[in-house]
Amino acid sequence: MDTRFSSAIHTLIMIAGAETPMTSDQIAESVGTNASYIRKISGLLKKQGIIESRQGISGFTLLVEPEELSLLRIYQTIGETDQVHVFDLHQNPNDECIVGKYIHPVLTDVFRGIEKKAEQELKATTLADCMKKMKTEIDKEQKI
Repeated sequence: MDTRFSSAIHTLIMIAGAETPMTSDQIAESVGTNASYIRKISGLLKKQGIIESRQGISGFTLLVEPEELSLLRIYQTIGETDQVHVFDLHQNPNDECIVGKYIHPVLTDVFRGIEKKAEQELKATTLADCMKKMKTEIDKEQKI
């Protein structure tokens, strides 16, 4: 996956913390991208009932409590896949070589085990957890 996942979390933290609906332009400025990219991400989040926008009202609001929104659900929404996928295997290993012949099944097992652990961590971590960590970082900087 590219940066859509981190951009989606950034977007959701902004929406969750806002007193009024956040526009794609406002979010894009903070994320450091363009508004059309944020609208693509927001479209996926909206389709899954995580955020909403209303006709005649500019901006997005959160439909799910941050404590109820796991990073796994966000990942699955943005990645449009049920499984966490971090690693890819190189193509065309040489079957004439003993390592080349068996590397795919070995790495498939290893990588899937790691990805399962990542899934568990994402499932256990919520948007609210990220928001709390952000508040801690902000508080640290303000004390300096």
